[in-house]
Amino acid sequence: MLELKDISHSFGALRAVAGVSLHVGPGEVVCLLGPSGCGKSTVLRLAAGLERLQAGTVSIGGRVMAGEGADVPPEARGVGLVFQDFALFPHLNVLDNVAFGLRGPASERHARALGVLRRVGVEDQARRFPHVLSGGQQQRVALARALAPQPHVMLLDEPFSGLDARLRDQVRDSTLHVLKESGAASLLVTHDPDEAMFMADRIAVMREGALVQVGTPVELYCRPADAFVARFFGETNSIPARVERGGAMTPFGPVPATLPEGSAAEVLIRPEALKLTAQANGADPRAATVLAARMLGRSTLVHLAVDGAGGAKLHLHARVPGRFLPQEGSAWTVELDLDQSFVFPAA
Repeated sequence: MLELKDISHSFGALRAVAGVSLHVGPGEVVCLLGPSGCGKSTVLRLAAGLERLQAGTVSIGGRVMAGEGADVPPEARGVGLVFQDFALFPHLNVLDNVAFGLRGPASERHARALGVLRRVGVEDQARRFPHVLSGGQQQRVALARALAPQPHVMLLDEPFSGLDARLRDQVRDSTLHVLKESGAASLLVTHDPDEAMFMADRIAVMREGALVQVGTPVELYCRPADAFVARFFGETNSIPARVERGGAMTPFGPVPATLPEGSAAEVLIRPEALKLTAQANGADPRAATVLAARMLGRSTLVHLAVDGAGGAKLHLHARVPGRFLPQEGSAWTVELDLDQSFVFPAA
């Protein structure tokens, strides 16, 4: 439904987007994920027609909207837009905000607006004005206004970033269900990896204007293309290593590696990949000493000291489900989950 083909864009000497190609199918939610300034919002604006395309093509429903001599204005592209600041008209009540831009008699426009407000759960706020609504209610109204014209494509730019953490979770959940029910192709920009994994069927990770990796949340989390992607999806332990006999050597044994024999490597290990068990018989070469343990609610973070290569001391983190508070100074055997351990060339 939405296809971006080799799009590029510069602001003066700054290359903001460099050859991005991406498609979003009907009913699919794709998240553009990356740090601030990586070009993800520019990609969204190019898709919407809010920035004039300099190179490549933007197509919606098989029709070229920008590029190849075409430059269809935003209002004629059949897209719904939801922004970070919601952009509601302060002088219009909720019903008129949602009905704004719809065609037909007022009774029909208001009926459609009420129907969409019912879908997002704020029908009872129809006669109120935006300034008296909570942030979550304003976000739902903005979503309703974007959905009211029944667009084929929904474009959302950091729509939840202005909400507090607890409300953000609630609104994300309801928004995901509404987007799926609408059948629209949805492209959502975010810098939050947890949000991307919650919302997306596929995630496109950007860095410095280019796509680094595109795939399902499971693919990106479990098979990151490089160290940047691995680190972006959460905390990692970093262990310097050398490749020997097809494995990068760590204090807990080798991690399979495809790098050249003898090359320097960096092993990234997620905290949940470190499995702690009580020592059975005396000293264990894979033992780690507990420095501290802090319960974080649903999990416990255990700080560990481990002997690395050349006598270097490594400070690692293990994340254990539930309540697990080993005594400081106690020694534990560490087993490694290889599915959450990754080897990349040393930086």
